[in-house]
Amino acid sequence: MAKVEWYTDFVDERYTPAKDELVVLFYFEPAAGISKKEAVGRIASESSTGTWTTLFTMPARMKRLMATAFEIEGNFVKVAYPLDLWEEGNAPQLLSGIAGNIFGMKAIKNLRLVDAALPKEYVRHFRGPGQGMEGIRKLMKVKKRPLTGAVPKPKVGFSAAEHAHIGYETWMGGFDLVKDDENLTSTNFNRFDERVKLMTKLRDKAEKETGECKDALLNITAPVLEMEKRATLLYENGWRFAMIDVVVAGTSAVQHMRDILADYDMAIHAHRAMHAAFDRNPKHGLSMQFLAKLNRLIGVDQLHAGTAVGKLVGDKHEVQSVANVLREKVTKADGNTLMRQEWGGIKGAFPVSSGGLHPALVPDVMDIFGNECVILVSGGIHGHPKGTRAGAKASMDAMQAKMDGKTLEEAAKKSVELRQALEKWGYLKPK
Repeated sequence: MAKVEWYTDFVDERYTPAKDELVVLFYFEPAAGISKKEAVGRIASESSTGTWTTLFTMPARMKRLMATAFEIEGNFVKVAYPLDLWEEGNAPQLLSGIAGNIFGMKAIKNLRLVDAALPKEYVRHFRGPGQGMEGIRKLMKVKKRPLTGAVPKPKVGFSAAEHAHIGYETWMGGFDLVKDDENLTSTNFNRFDERVKLMTKLRDKAEKETGECKDALLNITAPVLEMEKRATLLYENGWRFAMIDVVVAGTSAVQHMRDILADYDMAIHAHRAMHAAFDRNPKHGLSMQFLAKLNRLIGVDQLHAGTAVGKLVGDKHEVQSVANVLREKVTKADGNTLMRQEWGGIKGAFPVSSGGLHPALVPDVMDIFGNECVILVSGGIHGHPKGTRAGAKASMDAMQAKMDGKTLEEAAKKSVELRQALEKWGYLKPK
């Protein structure tokens, strides 16, 4: 019988990738009756120039464009892709290749895109964060400590006026930022334009009363033309940030808004809503580390990374890995978790820790992230026995204690607000 399939032509375990090739690390499990070699050949084939059967004729060029599965260790494989497969600066096209049809192949039981090492020639066509960590610190005039913020809780249901009032109390407690949550955009009980107007008025009041820079992460997520309008409104009202639900909005929308917001000297706060639909299953989907790499590449300035001590999934190793991908000039390889990545001129982005935090957990978050992060304590300030302002102050006092090398018990002797927070929550880690 004539040769029908040619998947194994895409496998060469002795292959050494060229410096300008893009290399992807996959975890894979073959379906029943499929060998590992056949499985990885299908991954390389379907994500590059292959098809299910041999063809009558092909231009010689096709051979040069074939991806190569070259390093198989257990259930992990590396696949090298020639640079010419990829359009310059086009993140959606990258995903269509390395995270496209391959996830639907019957011959693969489970498949996870763990990470991708992007060559310099590919990276240079992306702009990365507009402000980056240094730019945000200058905007907010915060030199050393983590930036702080909170979401009015419950996350939806407040009117624009109620939302703004809680924001004001948050700022007056010492926090830098007030954040919309992922599912608050422009609802009939809290319209975006009205929220911006009222928040602007109270931001100005808080800045005048405290002498500090105050800002908000207002959620512009919508169809792209509407996002443009909302970004312009924020700019016209003196805001320094815009928030985008980057996974649901998509890489195309984020790349577009990055350029618009950069013209306004504004930063992107990236909420990762829906990420766990891709990254929670350790055997399938995309890793959070890769999502972080992709979003830094296309230009977000802050991205949620988990806490390891709060209510959301993600252990300490994963959270620190995500932080390293976002912040470091060179991401170091880490077993079957991270591949080495040189970022060139791409700025670093802040990891954001959020989800189930309260004042006593702030030092734990700082142990995990250091000071180069944004810490969002939401329910953990609004649930304070004396209210939002006291909860924010308790969190700031906990942060200062950590920076001063003091225990929270020592700091609580001088901070009534921190003492009250410890009496309510202790060191509880929500589940």
